[in-house]
Amino acid sequence: MRIICPHCGERGLEEFTYTRDAECTRPIDGGAKLTKEWEDYVYFRDNLKGPRKEYWYHSAGCHAWIKMEREMSTHEIISVTPP
Repeated sequence: MRIICPHCGERGLEEFTYTRDAECTRPIDGGAKLTKEWEDYVYFRDNLKGPRKEYWYHSAGCHAWIKMEREMSTHEIISVTPP
């Protein structure tokens, strides 16, 4: 898979690190104790087909964070933008 970094141009997947789903929001209680919201956030995710947004980090390049939208069933990259 080739990813187009907004700063460096097209690069190989091996230069990037997937970090997390960009559509999932952290619970607001701080996480001092385990709650149902934190348990769901950490351990349970829907494995949906279709376009999804993710955060990636250009770890072997410019060290920029990017927000990528891609089709989960085919891995086709729809868009790459700064977060």
